[in-house]
Amino acid sequence: MPNPHIIQNPLLMSGTPCFAGTRVPVKSLFDYLEAGDSLDEFLDQFPTVTHDMAVNVLEASKQALLAA
Repeated sequence: MPNPHIIQNPLLMSGTPCFAGTRVPVKSLFDYLEAGDSLDEFLDQFPTVTHDMAVNVLEASKQALLAA
């Protein structure tokens, strides 16, 4: 099932998965968390991404990983 918070369009950021309605790559969220930054720090740097969008993407990623 597609995630409404992620868009992948070859005309936007060369097809990199981004948060819907933004030019923020989803990978940026994981990069921030991997570096030890908090979710709030990520959201401060990317104000076009809402808390709900970020949490939804994290939850979907968790579900996909655990379903494997």
